[in-house]
Amino acid sequence: MPKHRASTARRRNNARETALQGDCAPVGPAAEDRVAVLLPLPLAGAYDYAVPPGLGLAPGDLVRVPLGSRELAGVVWEPDPKRRPVPAARLKPVAGRIDLPGLPGHERRFIEWLAAYAMAPPGAVLRMALSVPAAFEPPRPVTGYRLKDGAPEAGGLRLTPARKRVLAVAGEGPARPATELARAAGVGTSVIKGLAALGVLEAVEMSPSGAFKAPDWRRPGPVLSPDQAAAAAALRTKVTEGGFGVTLLDGVTGSGKTEVYFEAAAAALEAGAQVLVLLPEIALSAQWLERFQRRFDAKPAEWHSELTAVQRRRGWRAVAEGRARVVVGARSALFLPYQKLGLIVVDEEHDGAFKQEDGVIYHARDMAVVRAQLGEIPIVLSSATPSLETVTNVKAGRYGSLHLPDRHGGASLPKVELVDLRRDPPPRLAEIGQSWLSAALRGALAETFAAGEQALLFLNRRGFAPLTLCRACGHRIKCPNCTAWLVEHRLARRLQCHHCGHHTPLPSHCPECGAEGGLAACGPGVERLAEEVKLLFPEQRTTIVSSDSVSGPAAAAALVQAVQRHEIDLMIGTQIVAKGHHFPRLTLVGVVDGDLGLAGGDLRAAERTYQLLHQVAGRAGRAERPGRVLIQTYEPEHPVMQALASDAPDARDRFLEAEAESRRHAAMPPFARLAALILSDGDAARLDGACRRLLRAAPRGEGIDILGPAPAPLAVLRGRHRRRFLLRTRRDIAPQSILGPWLGAVELPRQVRLQIDVDPYSFL
Repeated sequence: MPKHRASTARRRNNARETALQGDCAPVGPAAEDRVAVLLPLPLAGAYDYAVPPGLGLAPGDLVRVPLGSRELAGVVWEPDPKRRPVPAARLKPVAGRIDLPGLPGHERRFIEWLAAYAMAPPGAVLRMALSVPAAFEPPRPVTGYRLKDGAPEAGGLRLTPARKRVLAVAGEGPARPATELARAAGVGTSVIKGLAALGVLEAVEMSPSGAFKAPDWRRPGPVLSPDQAAAAAALRTKVTEGGFGVTLLDGVTGSGKTEVYFEAAAAALEAGAQVLVLLPEIALSAQWLERFQRRFDAKPAEWHSELTAVQRRRGWRAVAEGRARVVVGARSALFLPYQKLGLIVVDEEHDGAFKQEDGVIYHARDMAVVRAQLGEIPIVLSSATPSLETVTNVKAGRYGSLHLPDRHGGASLPKVELVDLRRDPPPRLAEIGQSWLSAALRGALAETFAAGEQALLFLNRRGFAPLTLCRACGHRIKCPNCTAWLVEHRLARRLQCHHCGHHTPLPSHCPECGAEGGLAACGPGVERLAEEVKLLFPEQRTTIVSSDSVSGPAAAAALVQAVQRHEIDLMIGTQIVAKGHHFPRLTLVGVVDGDLGLAGGDLRAAERTYQLLHQVAGRAGRAERPGRVLIQTYEPEHPVMQALASDAPDARDRFLEAEAESRRHAAMPPFARLAALILSDGDAARLDGACRRLLRAAPRGEGIDILGPAPAPLAVLRGRHRRRFLLRTRRDIAPQSILGPWLGAVELPRQVRLQIDVDPYSFL
């Protein structure tokens, strides 16, 4: 653990360490009869263990060691020469080595670097790398079945059609597991077991299945445009030459960035290296996986939260053993035990989903750059709307840049029109009351459907309505655990908190005054839009696309296939449909509430809104049919709206320049450094007292500002009151060097939780 930690956390860790003395001890100077072992626990650091005779261990080896009454997996670590040596008599022996490749040196350095940067215990970071303990056990043998030599003559059997199919399939190749053989023959596994009992099939022990087919990098890809070919050649050269370097692949939506970085992946595969591709959301993976398989005639290893326990175990071992040559996954894929990582790609690098907000807090894009630097390998950041941080690094010469200015195949960028809701407000409808689609957007939808084309309505708000209030007394139904309104999900017939998950059935009367029939839904969500569309266009086939309906890659793949087969005329979606998807018949995008992301005090609000709306606009007209985008807004004069609607080729760059100047003037990132302290407690008075103590001890100095404490926008979350401090420093001052002494000088009550977020992206 870095020495700059809050005193409360240090006190808890010390108590745990004291309880564990006698089983192990904090690490001391290295010796041949002892090793330092880092455990995947939030303790102060590595522990010393005795090495049994004949068991040679080296840094990086995976081992099993005793800890209290348990036995845990850990990693042999470099000893800390600053720690006092521990008497050998106090050391417990290492239980044994795990028969898997160890963590390479650059991964161990990455764990230490991230722990120091995020001010988290190294063991907590290691836990993300050793996230599948079941993978440390040797895979169990699999029983397969094949035709037995000298089996009884078929004439002695009652050959049912099912048995005939099994015998035909079993005679075609090697042994197969019962489920696989049964699936190929179209029978149940009981038929397989029955034939084995009769002596016709022979049971044999097989190696576990789940091998990953090696991608064929020799397989030719699609014909690239001159711009694509030049960018692909540049990336291939960087991969072939090796060494660290960051390249921004900056291309308009539909310019074929994926096919370009596939060429870099092919070069890494040719060199025998592994490739990691990070995607911000697993819902984006369906079409990506299809394109990858078409290009390389193989599937990559996937890594995300929707995998089963068996898939995670097989995937982790395959990465550790080098059998998984390409991995595509969410941010946690960054911590897999790659043995020979040769290229990292961060697709949609601007996306906020790369920020991890719980546990060890980090930004996967930034940490991917660090990992590439420590491993001395190239990294590609791909986006049509790169983040201001990345653009600033390009301008400073720290990152390289490749540009794809045109859509692939001659497709043109869609025309963006602003619908001023002050002049064209949606009319009221007798059937549903307030509507949310302007006359202009309704007309565009009708024209699109009449032409046999598809449309997308975008509203980044799940459910039916964000607020429910009583017309009789004005009561607004809130979450009992959070400072948030309950969102109505009419399809599920419940009210739900999107922050803590609390939900309750839709009430029939006001919980405050008891009035019946007076509860009103306020504001639209995607479900409410679907209600209006069904009324206006009853013949059109409509689907809602949100995290409530598309919960994983399988659901995303089913959606993509349905849209491509034109089984859907209109999608009504949140941000998961805004990026990465290619639908040739989709020609119209309507943004229902373009101003939604501009509210609040988020310093990145304008940038994020521009990125999101630019990305969703890019879903239109990606093939030969031209696209059209209508953005409904109450602020058409806002710089974000003007940049989106401009036809000027440098509109995006001018918007980013203005945004950069605004941040520079306000001394905000990327021209300053921020770190957030979030304190929480169930008792508001005790929490405020702790904040006053922190404020009295706050550091002072040139280039250092302390903002707060102030209630967080979500002042209560999961029943705990929350307060925030913001530490702002000049770019040349590391916030960690300020936070460590500050927090170490203050004794916080044990009930107060402290969370440190270096480089915060969310201010809730």
